[in-house]
Amino acid sequence: MAMQRPHHPMERIGAVRNSTGHRLGPSVEVVRPADSAGGLAVFLRLLRLAAPFWRGIALATIAGFATVASSVGLMTTSAYIIAKAALRPSIAELQVAIVGVRFFGIARGLFRYLERNLSHDVNFRLLARLRVWFYRALEPLAPARLMQYRSGDLLSRIVADIETLEDLYVRVLAPPLVAVLVGGSMWFFMGALAPALAITLLVALALTGVALPILARRMGRPAGQGMVRVRSELTAAMVDGVQGVADLLAFGYGSRHQERIKELGRQLAGLQQRMGWITGLQGALSGLLMNLATIAVLVVAIPGVRSAELDGIVLAVLVLAVISSFEAVLPLPAAFQHLDSSLTAGRRLFEIVDAEPAVRSGRGPVAVPDRDSGPSLRVQNLTFRYTQEQPLALAGLDFALAAGGRLAVVGPTGAGKSTLVNLLLRFWDYEQGRVEVDGREIRDYCEEELRSIIGVVSQHTHLFNATVRENLLMARPEAGEEDIMRAAEQARLHQFVLSLPEGYDTWVGEQGLRLSAGERQRLAIARTMIKDAPILVLDEATANLDAVTEQEVMQELLALMHGRTTLIVTHRLVGLEAVDEILVLRAGRVAERGRHHELMQLRGLYCQMWELQSQALS
Repeated sequence: MAMQRPHHPMERIGAVRNSTGHRLGPSVEVVRPADSAGGLAVFLRLLRLAAPFWRGIALATIAGFATVASSVGLMTTSAYIIAKAALRPSIAELQVAIVGVRFFGIARGLFRYLERNLSHDVNFRLLARLRVWFYRALEPLAPARLMQYRSGDLLSRIVADIETLEDLYVRVLAPPLVAVLVGGSMWFFMGALAPALAITLLVALALTGVALPILARRMGRPAGQGMVRVRSELTAAMVDGVQGVADLLAFGYGSRHQERIKELGRQLAGLQQRMGWITGLQGALSGLLMNLATIAVLVVAIPGVRSAELDGIVLAVLVLAVISSFEAVLPLPAAFQHLDSSLTAGRRLFEIVDAEPAVRSGRGPVAVPDRDSGPSLRVQNLTFRYTQEQPLALAGLDFALAAGGRLAVVGPTGAGKSTLVNLLLRFWDYEQGRVEVDGREIRDYCEEELRSIIGVVSQHTHLFNATVRENLLMARPEAGEEDIMRAAEQARLHQFVLSLPEGYDTWVGEQGLRLSAGERQRLAIARTMIKDAPILVLDEATANLDAVTEQEVMQELLALMHGRTTLIVTHRLVGLEAVDEILVLRAGRVAERGRHHELMQLRGLYCQMWELQSQALS
């Protein structure tokens, strides 16, 4: 059932937009009920993910069975000693039982430790594998297929949902296997005394281990699914609040956002309370069934004692054997109670993993162009739209850029400039047309190969919460200290870095927020210079720089362009006199093209933009 569209302002703020500013729709998550067929499919897929760890799971299950078996052995031998000692037999008759008590007492502790160690080791290794598996599935989908999700929702899936699967492997998968092994053992043990005893105990164990879990699952299904959904919404709201705290405070939405978080917290607490009530109820019913099973076994066994078919001492053994055997089935109601939460979390993960990538990888290995000479770039009739409901972002774009040439693409906001960069980097796939690098269509390249020969300076560069040096080395990990400093000097960043407390080892903070916008942009330029790629794409490369620094950086960028095929995407008409051709885009189409002096003579859109910019700077 689809959720109703929320009316809270922050959820409207969370609506997704692509790089051109077009709205792609609200980021409202749809949670479907866990139907039995779909739930089984999800469960089987989760089991396949755990298949590489089957040996550890098997050993943990055996250790769990040995723990319960040792507990049964400890209780039954203890009951036998106490009951037998009441008859004052010779100590020799109790020797075996005494040794058994010692053995089972020690074995129970050892097996319990071994079971906990094995199960948690397998579980933590499996969760680590799931995180890597999910992130690997995310990479081919980025950014096109992930634009419909809020960052907080993705964070919830990769953290909270995967952690929820811990219940599946620790509380759902292993306990039933242990219960089956213990039930089979008790069947043979009780059957050796009297078949009626085995049947009575097996029925009681089945009621506790099967009927009660089914009841607990039916009662806990809405709460379990709701907890996953509300937890996801709460995480997304918290991430929105942290990332947008400045805007929230500036526009007076801080208190309203706090109220939304409180409301989500109250919903989550209510669902958790309901799960707690269900857990308490199933615990009480489990205890009731255990006591009824004990009474039933006694009712069946007492006539046998009266008829001398059973020894009277066996009654004490049977009572404690029944009670201790329930240790294997008592976790089952809680296991089924958490099953729906695990299946819902698994479904949310598979919902993303199963998404079809917007871009298909190259069909085979293609020779990468020589890095020492910039390859040619050719675009023919390039046509693209982000969704079928939206207008064309690019319509019939054509240009040819010779090896080592320089081309500038300018135009007002929304003209399609950034869309061209996204298509060149294969973040999206174009509908019609052809894009060639060195005579080969970019669809023939593997994404990694293609992006390895393209260096990009974007307007919004992400800086990681690491040091300046580590952020620079992302472009080329093998770069030496001289390469780092030379790139920083070219980007007019070196002197600033030396003024920092720890120089190049200074941490830049989350998203580089410890640096100013201009400093972040210069760091991005330096990172691209270190990459030393044969194709250079400058997407608003000098944005956020002051006029003096912009002129200095442009001089360095012009030097960096030498020998490289360069595409300049900008709305700031600075330094374009040195490019070979300028394309002026309007609404995804080429409105004008030519060199700077030719476009100025046309007195068209380019000339108007240049004059407006000159007036703004004067």
